[in-house]
Amino acid sequence: MSTKKGKLPTAIPLLRVRQWLPNWDEIHFDKKARQTKPEPDFFLCGIKAGDLKALTGVYRRSTKGGIARAKDPNVQRGHEQERSATIRDYVRFGYPWCEMGEKKREMPDAMALRKPGWLPTAIIVNILPSGAERNGKVIAKSDLVTVEASNGATTLNLPAGFTGPGWEPETIFPIEVIDGQHRLWAFEGFNPGDDFELPVVAFHGLDHSWQAYLFWSVNITPKRINRSLAFDLYPLLRREDWLEKFAGHSIYRETRCQELVECLWSHPDSPWHQRINMLGETAQQLGSESAMATQAAWIRSLMATFVKQWEGSNVAIGGLFGAPRATDDTFLPWNRAMQAAFLIFVGNALKDAVARTKTKWAQHLRQLKEQEDLFDGDDDAAFYGKHSLLTTDQGIRGILFVFNDLCYVQASELNLEEWQSDEQIAPSKRTKAPATEENIVSTAIQSLSDTAARPFVMEIAKGLSTYDWRTSSTPGLVDSERLKQAVFRGSSGYKELRKQLLEHLAEAGGTVASAAKTVSKTLGYS
Repeated sequence: MSTKKGKLPTAIPLLRVRQWLPNWDEIHFDKKARQTKPEPDFFLCGIKAGDLKALTGVYRRSTKGGIARAKDPNVQRGHEQERSATIRDYVRFGYPWCEMGEKKREMPDAMALRKPGWLPTAIIVNILPSGAERNGKVIAKSDLVTVEASNGATTLNLPAGFTGPGWEPETIFPIEVIDGQHRLWAFEGFNPGDDFELPVVAFHGLDHSWQAYLFWSVNITPKRINRSLAFDLYPLLRREDWLEKFAGHSIYRETRCQELVECLWSHPDSPWHQRINMLGETAQQLGSESAMATQAAWIRSLMATFVKQWEGSNVAIGGLFGAPRATDDTFLPWNRAMQAAFLIFVGNALKDAVARTKTKWAQHLRQLKEQEDLFDGDDDAAFYGKHSLLTTDQGIRGILFVFNDLCYVQASELNLEEWQSDEQIAPSKRTKAPATEENIVSTAIQSLSDTAARPFVMEIAKGLSTYDWRTSSTPGLVDSERLKQAVFRGSSGYKELRKQLLEHLAEAGGTVASAAKTVSKTLGYS
């Protein structure tokens, strides 16, 4: 440090590390894919935990000047509070104390188990260069962290107005965390003092694509952590061409779809709770007369809609849970709990809208339930009945298409990127609910009611409720109605239903109608 102990740092000594092989010059560097040629060296240094948190924006505070940390996927990835709490206990008391319960900590001689909690593994960061842009904001000169070489020494120069922990930039934070965010979160509310520095590996001006590549190399290749989780921890991985070609995005897509279907089936707030045929059993085996789409059908439908292949030049509408073109930095880094919550939210919106509708098709199915005693209970035949398309493979695919397509084209207007899992999805301190997956999803569902997405989703659901969802086998249909519904049979039925639903919503008026027209035009339907 260039300043005395306890004083604010102005410059930090750096150790330059050069790593470059001659054959690396033969690599194809693509500026359009955010893969420009990186610098041949990086740097090593030690930075106080509080200072590093401030420079990267990894802390909870109100934003200044319209700064939205949530919009920078490199800085604000999904935060697992329990993981950071464990790291914090480890730093303070070492192992095994950090994993001991309260009873064991109160046992005689337990204090002897306390040890130093060293964090020797480096936090990997990227220093933004002058002119760097993130989500439409260009870093201000006053916010820049610069690397300066002079008289054989290299230093990291901090912003002139840097005030230590709690510092806010004028525009965007000058340092992005590539790996090690949870270690920084561990120091939330915990000041270890000036004698506790974190080792840092600092890259300078590293493109987003290379940051994603580096995260994969550090976390996946040697450690073999859950690959589906990796896409939540670092959403930029979802659009990497090299990963698609050699590791296969299907690793994420298929696993994630399976996880989402499990949640839709098991979560008590889901409209499809216990209503997905998970094992391909017959109605007799299930002991129910209610129609149920199979787990396989749900997975195929999710892969074709919300978790579809990441958008490229040949795909007009991407998956909301995926990522946009490689040249676009704005996308939704939602984790699994948030994705499941969104599906449950839109499903409940549609279920409630169908329950309220008095249109001909719904009344017809409810009358059939009374006449044929199709199934017991208070289930709405319009939503759950065996003569409703909403319980079929085609119907599930149709509603997933519509909600994904319309929300995809309206994502910016709905501020979907501002809906974050860190504070909004954390279990409420008031209820003291345990941080289980179910409770996290439940809290996420509730938080969606406070977003701009709610009225839009409700408007879509209302429009869909007036569409005729009767199957072609529904008793009492006239020939023209039966013929009209028969077009949804077979694989071509998916496209036809998607097209008809968009046309139906385009006539409803309002924002949904405008979005439906945009989607139809983009897909070449109109």
